[in-house]
Amino acid sequence: MSFIQRRGLLLAAGGLLAATALPRRVLAQAAAPTGPFTLPDLSYAAGANEAAIDARTMEIHHGFHHRAYVTNLNNAVAQQPQLGSMQLDEILMRLSQVPENIRTVVRNNAGGHANHSMFWEIMGGQGGAPEGELAAAITRDFEGFDQFKTRFEAAANGQFGAGWAFLTAANDGKLAIVAKPNQDTPLMDGVRVLMGNDVWEHAYYLRYQNRRAEYTRNWWNVVNWAKVGERYAAAKAGTLRI
Repeated sequence: MSFIQRRGLLLAAGGLLAATALPRRVLAQAAAPTGPFTLPDLSYAAGANEAAIDARTMEIHHGFHHRAYVTNLNNAVAQQPQLGSMQLDEILMRLSQVPENIRTVVRNNAGGHANHSMFWEIMGGQGGAPEGELAAAITRDFEGFDQFKTRFEAAANGQFGAGWAFLTAANDGKLAIVAKPNQDTPLMDGVRVLMGNDVWEHAYYLRYQNRRAEYTRNWWNVVNWAKVGERYAAAKAGTLRI
């Protein structure tokens, strides 16, 4: 390993340790992003996902990482009021129309904002299994819930480096599993997202270190299937946004 690579790893590790060492009051006092896009509150306590994700990771992930995406996005569109007036999904579906000088920043940070807003929404549950139309669709398109989970975990664990695994729904209700790098989202392809799991290391490293497969396996314990079912109904009705 080169000196530059070692130095980069040491700096990254130092940044992670510094974040974990911050007192909780600092997290609570962090300035709210200003601009048209806002950081959504969690609808549950930071410790609600302990069956898969520790409270400290939730605090850092939501309070620092997601907050940064929102701040960066607001900064990028500050001189582009037409973008600030658009819905988040509209921006992501029309990235080619975003001015080239800010397109990459918008892609990364609008994607990060959309992905994380969805992520918080579909967690905080007790795991289990989907019901109703969503359960029937999963059985239809993946030959059963267990097969679906196996394929979804494979997509998450097989993502090289940072990224996400998503469950998407087409306009006709057909489901698919899609993996995307970095903060890309199927919304960029015009496809609605029902749920997704974040496999960036900051999503799991404090508890699992490099054991991504253990994290993705435990993650099922905190999925809120009622919320995912609501998102499926909204996708079929054409009202699901992010």
